[in-house]
Amino acid sequence: MTRTLANTSDLPLDLDALGAWLREHGGMGDHDMVNPRLLAGGTQNIVLRFGWGERDCVLRHPPAKPRPNSNKLLAREIRVLSALEGAAVPHPRLLAARSDLSEGATIFYVMEAVDGFNPTVQIPAVVRDEPALRHRMGLELMDALAALSRIDPIAVGLADFGKLDGFLERQVDRWAGELHSYARFEGWDGPAALGDVDRVGQWLTDHCPKSMQAGIIHGDYHIGNGIFGEDGGLRAVVDWEMATLGDPLVDLGRILISWPDGDAVKPQTMRVAPLDGYPSRSEMIARYAERSGRSLDDLPWFEVLACYKLGLILEGSHARAQAGLADMATGQRLHQSAIALLDEARKIIAGA
Repeated sequence: MTRTLANTSDLPLDLDALGAWLREHGGMGDHDMVNPRLLAGGTQNIVLRFGWGERDCVLRHPPAKPRPNSNKLLAREIRVLSALEGAAVPHPRLLAARSDLSEGATIFYVMEAVDGFNPTVQIPAVVRDEPALRHRMGLELMDALAALSRIDPIAVGLADFGKLDGFLERQVDRWAGELHSYARFEGWDGPAALGDVDRVGQWLTDHCPKSMQAGIIHGDYHIGNGIFGEDGGLRAVVDWEMATLGDPLVDLGRILISWPDGDAVKPQTMRVAPLDGYPSRSEMIARYAERSGRSLDDLPWFEVLACYKLGLILEGSHARAQAGLADMATGQRLHQSAIALLDEARKIIAGA
């Protein structure tokens, strides 16, 4: 029988049924689930850690009230984690997955637990006190991203994982459409407070790179989606639900716009402390160029795109807050970050 802790008693999960499925279909052996406990950060999905035989495991399962695309996103995570098996990209090992939606079943998967720390939650004293360890953390983020860029999607069974034709050309319309969709939230101030968003979008359209070297994109690559050891090593890149195919420089642009450089702290700067010790932006770029072998001639375009995309996504939280559907303090904070990101985009454009 499954043994539960008090904090799992209200879960919309039948842990006995889950354990039975793992024994019968998961290929993980005839064991019982022990010491299940909820993990922090499961806002989009239920994240449950438990023991199974000699293994420590983590379940990702849709919430009690799933998003319309919950199953789809988890199915994509399952595919990309399967494809990464044996790759040089640190990632949680996929142990079992239910991806069959027959009879209204819910998609979920179990991965091997990765011990370590998330720097945006808490940094151990040994890492906080040693700048050289933080320096290693930044470089290992670049090494993993470069390793991801070298994977051939076709060779790992992801040929149909994303639409490559016109990928870069579609980005402006995709995210401009997202911004305009916020008009459905009554009370939203509209895009005017973000400045001339259309000018940023037009620059992206006018300067879109003529070609790209396709690969796998994580989709939300930043330090908060890394699990690190106390030696500064990157043990796993997590949260692959936004992964797709396209130009891997999208991920590089995303991490660079939040990366600290000197003493300048901006609203979009990664939320870790202390900020010193990490590699400079120029070190990060040089490391990626060396390890990936990719041309970075169009890097300013990808940084502008990252500012544009993330800024418009964050404004969605502000729009929902103004409609009374989200916390107003959080909405205001993210609104200020959106303004800062679009201002950063304009500075990059001016320098380009």
